Order: sequence, then structure tokens, then C-alpha cells
Amino acid sequence: MKVWIGIDNGVSGSLAYLGDAIYFQPTPTKKEQSYTKKKQFITRVDATALSRVFTKWFSKWTETIYVPRIFIERPYVNPQGFKATVSAMRALEATLIVMERFRLSYEYLDSKQWQQAMLPKGLKGPAELKAASVDIGCRLFPIWEDQIRKHRDADSLLMAEWARRTGL
Repeated sequence: MKVWIGIDNGVSGSLAYLGDAIYFQPTPTKKEQSYTKKKQFITRVDATALSRVFTKWFSKWTETIYVPRIFIERPYVNPQGFKATVSAMRALEATLIVMERFRLSYEYLDSKQWQQAMLPKGLKGPAELKAASVDIGCRLFPIWEDQIRKHRDADSLLMAEWARRTGL
């Protein structure tokens, strides 16, 4: 049996599992005092909670039954957006540590790869992309509509569905 997992990287990202079941949830996070001297908080991926998600998803796995294909959206890296880049890289590192703990292989995926196939052409800007993600995610995965609308996108589900449809 094949299993496709989409990971929309970042502290506002999500996780999706398509296989013998369909799971969708926001990436587990936690807030804590920033590492800087300023009084501010940062949001981090909660690696312990992420490990619990993977334990739940993979508890019934045996190597002969499941062949996981895990796709992590390539993180935002842009010197113009230093804070967002640092956040994305911290989130990726926490996710990779959990992946290593479970001995899971993964591939990076550029957002344009899955968006070209799963979203309408001609969308401009992040707001239109997110709105289309919600609409299409709710249409393809109506059982998760409440969670998709609450999260405000279905990117991880659409990534996993793109991989499933392309036969990866």
C-alpha cells in the first residue's frame, strides 16, 4: 500500500496523510520567549507533539505493507525577509529531526510544482493562493472542511494529493 504525506513547512503549516486513511492537521507549535534580548515571543515547531502525530500515523506500519512518500515544501529563504527565513529554517530543522528519529525518507517539493497542477491558473498573490487552496481542499476533502477553513489553507493535503495523482 502506498502512503503520501505532505508537509507544508513552517509554524503556520500543516501535515497531511493520504493512504488507508486521510489525516490533516496544523503543524503542532509552541510559543516561547525569543532568543533575543528584546521582550518578544517566537513560535516554534513542537517536536515532541510532532513525534506524537507521527507515532499515531505510523503505529500500524510494517515495511512490507506501507511505502511512505513524504514531501516537504521547500522553505521560504529570502534575505529580504530575514525573520520569516529564520522562522522557516527553524521549523524545517525541527521537522527534519523528527523525521530522522523515525528513520523516514523525504523529498523537497517546490510550491509551484503542486500549485500548477492543483490550483487554477492566473492567481496572483498569497491571498488568492490561500483562498483557492481552501476552496479546492474543501471540495476534494469535504470531511476535513471545518479544519481546512479554520487553518485557512489545505496546502499539505493538496501536496499529498498532487503526489498521489502523479504516481510518485
